[in-house]
Amino acid sequence: MPKTRREKDSLGFVEVPARAYYGAQTARAVANYPISGMRAHPLLIRAIGMVKRAASEANKKLGLVEAHRADAISKAAQEVIDGKWDDEFVVDVFQAGAGVSFHMNANEVIANRANEIMSGKTGGGKLGEYAHVHPNDHVNYGQSTNDVFPTAMRLGTLLALETLYPALESLAQSLEKKAKEFDGILKSGRTHLQDAVPIRLGQEFAAYAVAIRKARANIAQQAEGLRELGLGGSAVGTGINTHPRYRATAIATLAKISGQKLTPSKDMRWAMQSNACMADVSAALRSLALEVIRISNDLRLLASGPNTGLAEIALPSLQPGSSIMPGKINPVMAELAAMVSFQVIGNDTAVAYAVQGGQLELNVMMPTMAYNVLQSITILANMLRQFDRYCIAGITANVARCRIYAESTVSLATALNPYIGYAKAAEIVKESVATGRSIVELAREKKLLSEKEIAEILDPRRMTEPQFPLAAAKHRDHVKGKA
Repeated sequence: MPKTRREKDSLGFVEVPARAYYGAQTARAVANYPISGMRAHPLLIRAIGMVKRAASEANKKLGLVEAHRADAISKAAQEVIDGKWDDEFVVDVFQAGAGVSFHMNANEVIANRANEIMSGKTGGGKLGEYAHVHPNDHVNYGQSTNDVFPTAMRLGTLLALETLYPALESLAQSLEKKAKEFDGILKSGRTHLQDAVPIRLGQEFAAYAVAIRKARANIAQQAEGLRELGLGGSAVGTGINTHPRYRATAIATLAKISGQKLTPSKDMRWAMQSNACMADVSAALRSLALEVIRISNDLRLLASGPNTGLAEIALPSLQPGSSIMPGKINPVMAELAAMVSFQVIGNDTAVAYAVQGGQLELNVMMPTMAYNVLQSITILANMLRQFDRYCIAGITANVARCRIYAESTVSLATALNPYIGYAKAAEIVKESVATGRSIVELAREKKLLSEKEIAEILDPRRMTEPQFPLAAAKHRDHVKGKA
């Protein structure tokens, strides 16, 4: 059997692999763009399959494409949705502007498969002849790359986010579980990486959980803009070559197929010109990444040691940490979390440049947006699952070390402010730092407080919640009078 077949497009003849379900335009794109070796995200392929099926069903309902052709197209498109033809989507992620090459890749695969379905010769039909179904005339009827690709990009992003939300929810729950587990563990707070007033380890973890939940809510809120679609806008947002009811019919069908809430844009020109919704989602992913970096950095600091660092917590031991230092264990999952997040921040920069890069009736930089946003979601979801399972869930606390820090922080003197004043408390701190003696010891020696007051006022646990000072003004005046 010959290795190639000869197909003709508007530029002339081109050789296509004999058994490929794609055709001439895809083959040209493969030759033109051997850039990264990376291909379309599976969810972008799934999304364009959904768009093609919705368009076909709308065209059938409106009597624009014969029922037998539309049914074959819909069946072939469903196979694309099911992932049967992923290997046939061979165009590099860096390709012609607007995603024309990816779009024609989809049209050709669906057309060739639809022809097989109509001929009843699966695996034996003549690929590339388009005897019953043509990529442009039938699969692409009433459509343009300019409304199909942004629709698929938005839908693919919504589908991808459905894989991220559970990972975020699980992580938040794990952090909340640790917050409860560590709630009774006192430690020193730190601001500017210096001793601060006491805090409970559980309070730190509870705050981490809040950060993750707020980041998730922000992503979901920004994703709402993706639901407004310009499908039906055709070439420049005017709807040329479409039925007046096609737009609403196709989007309603797409919503049913995808299970996503989708609505037609009030202005199809805006939906084609602007991709601000992609920038919004990307920025929200960036914000999540910034929080993850911050939390992972905290965990690395809290787990530093074991003998010469803070060592307030221990992270799970997952692998040897050095090729030369025996027994060394590194915080590998926290390191991974940071590195993945760095990539997401870089992706957001690429998306931002792409979103501002549109001109007049079309932004042709959409393939860059699609690739970077979908990659960000994928690597975040995968990383967060691992981070949750292999890091957060296995964290243990060094209770004794935390307690030592809680009792030795010089910022215990902050609790003395209402009783002896800021200036006097500052003198106590200076003496504590100079002599190594504790705040409690100095307060007792200088008879600044009674034993009962020392036990209550300088109790680190009491300092971790709002408390009304105990006769503070009266006591302060008494101390001043003695002075």
